Amino acid sequence: MRRIGIIGVGEIGQAIVVGLCDGAGTPPEVFLSPRGARTAAELSARYDNVQVCTGNQEVVDRSEVVIIAVRAKDRHEALSGLRVDGATTVVNVMAGVANDDLRRTLATDAPLVHAIPLPAVRERRSVTVTYPSHPVTDALFERLGGVQPVADEAAFNVFSALTGTLTTHYSYLAALTSWAAGHGIDPGDADRYVRGLFQNAGRALGDETRSLQRLAADHETPGGNNERIRTTWFGPANSEALAQALDGLLADL
Repeated sequence: MRRIGIIGVGEIGQAIVVGLCDGAGTPPEVFLSPRGARTAAELSARYDNVQVCTGNQEVVDRSEVVIIAVRAKDRHEALSGLRVDGATTVVNVMAGVANDDLRRTLATDAPLVHAIPLPAVRERRSVTVTYPSHPVTDALFERLGGVQPVADEAAFNVFSALTGTLTTHYSYLAALTSWAAGHGIDPGDADRYVRGLFQNAGRALGDETRSLQRLAADHETPGGNNERIRTTWFGPANSEALAQALDGLLADL
């Protein structure tokens, strides 16, 4: 794959460009839509292989693979009237927009793959879930950190719902920092400590020989501080509330 187009140059579109261009090997030509003009211009100035097109149709016409990364609510305005022939592979990274919905919008019989790339693809450190498996898109996301094709759209939606917990994790860390600041700790010191604490915890996730339950047990002393917070705060009621929130999101997806 030598020519990739991206329509919608927001956080994910930008991360894909950086991951492709800063990685090993010769990067593909990348054609960006004028949507997100400032970011597109910055990427074009940074990388010789990146160009900003005059419109979305030019992006499609010049690309072998087209990534649709606009916000779901903007898709009809951005994609209406586009002509996509059957030789182009379309990658749908819009949350909550099913492949059948996008196919109707584009009125095309081109191969269409739904994907969940995360911001960490910029560092080629994120596994991307896709449906259905396709050799072109599998190769693309393998280059960006790994690919995990799933069997059907129902399974894809489960992974999509899991992705919806990401900012909750960041907010949890922010709440810890605020709690410490409320007890007289300098906010900068609290922020630095919490970041370090959970960066180290994140590194432990690289040990795939231990289950998540095993990791939790290995970081916990019976009767100790970690066990106390887990059992008093993240008890059955909060666990059930989380499951209900995920079930609600899954039903909407």
